[in-house]
Amino acid sequence: MRTKGTKLITENRQARHEYFILETFEAGIELTGTEVKSIRQGSVNLKDSWCSIENGELFIKQMHISPYEKGNIYNRDPLRVRRLLMHKAEIHRLLGKTKTDGLTLVPLSLYFKDSRVKVQLGLCRGKKLFDKREDAAKRAAKRTIDRALKEQNR
Repeated sequence: MRTKGTKLITENRQARHEYFILETFEAGIELTGTEVKSIRQGSVNLKDSWCSIENGELFIKQMHISPYEKGNIYNRDPLRVRRLLMHKAEIHRLLGKTKTDGLTLVPLSLYFKDSRVKVQLGLCRGKKLFDKREDAAKRAAKRTIDRALKEQNR
């Protein structure tokens, strides 16, 4: 029986801190059986991962999937390069954007969608140090306003 709906596996929170996310895309991912079992246990890390386009194909690099404990000889290298599955026209469009505009493809989250593993990719522009400081200041201001409103409502 296949499960319906989406279930978040992991999220790349550092990407939202390091980049402005201009557009998001959904892609499938090519995995082995032991990798899927390991992902179901939640042992996956997207922190330093990134995507590249080579020969018209989209790949995710530096995504760490821990070896499945009962997988013995079927386990693969945890940091191996994995192919992402998207339509060719979308890949060509992304290639054009990354080459001409200097944008980066970063995986934002990994989730199950109807029992299939999907990756949410973000077309991103890097933040400068002053942008990060500005975001931190906005968050701090919002937090103080929320606290003040909460105190006022008591």
